[in-house]
This record gives sequence, structure tokens and C-alpha cells, in this order.
Amino acid sequence: MNAFDALRNFFEPFSFLSAATVEELLSKGQLKELKKGELLLQEGQVSNKLAFIHKGVLRSIYLNSKGEEITYCFVFPNRLMTAYSSFISGKKSVESLEALTEVSFIEFKKSDLEAMQAKYPEWEHFRRLTAEQQYMELEQRIFQLQRETAEERYGYLLRHYPEFLQYIPLQYLASYLGITPRHLSRIRAGWQEEGVFTGK
Repeated sequence: MNAFDALRNFFEPFSFLSAATVEELLSKGQLKELKKGELLLQEGQVSNKLAFIHKGVLRSIYLNSKGEEITYCFVFPNRLMTAYSSFISGKKSVESLEALTEVSFIEFKKSDLEAMQAKYPEWEHFRRLTAEQQYMELEQRIFQLQRETAEERYGYLLRHYPEFLQYIPLQYLASYLGITPRHLSRIRAGWQEEGVFTGK
């Protein structure tokens, strides 16, 4: 399935969006690619574009107070991606978005999205729903960090994204889970003893 057909499928659950308005939006998208290690967005830039990820895996990175690189989240195919705080506020981003594999995506300019929203009220409804989804995912992430063990958080990734874990280096995954690479190695060893494939 090509990228634009994948995006059409992405919009299908939102039945209030007409086929005509979806096609108009797609006409404004540009198909682009990133090589492994390239950045979709650099810290300090203003995020003024939105990407639909067709193939590949990215990660969001920021620096903590010690200057250490922290992996905040991973982005898998069939997801919308941008540095949301920067995209909404127009301020410089505090995060970078890095390709962990070769990545294929459709890119939309913020100005085009705003024009669609002004022209078609249903896009405002879609924007609100996606904002609510982002909030719920952020809340889930906070709850996982505060209430679940590292083993439980790793198990969640294994259950939901097993096919993508092979592309995520150990140190990045450990950073995301909030543990050391050595601790993650012990967790993975336990899963492997149970016959579960754990990626790299």
C-alpha cells in the first residue's frame, strides 16, 4: 500500500470527514524520505509542518539539565507526528525528531492545515479529537512511569509494537523506559528465557 492510500485508511474511522475534503488535504501533502540518523526536526527550530509516518521508526529526543540525551517517545507507522508544543505555540522546539530507520512520510505545511480548518469546520473537529488523543497518550505515559515497573512498561511495548523493537538500539529503549541499559538487558534476558523475541 502506498503512503497516500495508507493515509486514506487512517482517516476512514473519522466518518464526519467527507471523501472530497480528505482528497483536497492529500493534494497538499508531499511524499518525503529520511535516511537513518537524519532529523525531521532539529531542537531550536520552529515546528511548522505535520508528518504522517508511512514507513519506518523515529524517536523524539531532548537534553536534560545535565546535558544528557533523553529519548522521550518513539513514533511508528500510521501515526501523525510533529513537535506539538512548538507546532501549536509557534515557539522553538525543545526536542529533535530523529529517524532510527529509513523513513517514508507525507508532509503537510501548517499554513495549509490552517486553511483547510478555516474552509471546512469538520477539520476543527478532527483537530480537537487528535489533540484529545495526544493528551490521553501523554497521561498514559505519565501513569506508566509513576505506577508501573520497568518490566511492565517493556511488556507493553512487546505486546503492542513487537515488529518494531528490532530497530531500536538498547540505549535508546533504556532511556525511554527510564532505566539503565544493564537493567534493560536483565529484563530482556528474562523475556528471552520465556521464548519471547525482544529485538536487538
